[in-house]
Amino acid sequence: MHENTHPEDAAQPADHPDHDAAREHAQAPAEEALRDISEVAAVEIITSACVHLMSAAAVKVGLAEDEESGRYQDLAEARKLITALAGLVTAAAPEISNEHALPLRDGLRSLQLAFAEALPFPDAPGEAPGEKYTGRVS
Repeated sequence: MHENTHPEDAAQPADHPDHDAAREHAQAPAEEALRDISEVAAVEIITSACVHLMSAAAVKVGLAEDEESGRYQDLAEARKLITALAGLVTAAAPEISNEHALPLRDGLRSLQLAFAEALPFPDAPGEAPGEKYTGRVS
């Protein structure tokens, strides 16, 4: 038996009717997910991605509390997340309505300011996370 062969596949020849049914059953969840995502508007997917980035960045900036130490903080990781968020928001803003872009920009700006407050020494102008996409945040 090949190492990539599934044990159930080995029990029946490839041309056996149950083999085809098993393959179709395994593909059903993937096809269902594809069908589901095809029904979601692009603005919802973009907004959802931004919310995930914002949430993760907020935790990494130190805005979430930890029961033991008082808070989580990883500014190197936060910098990456905020920069990715800034790129996505900047690129997506012309494609989505201002109604959707404005709260994303506000959230991004809040994270950039929280990041700046968390730093022991300020970044040089234009070097803070996301500023190459958003310009200087103050």
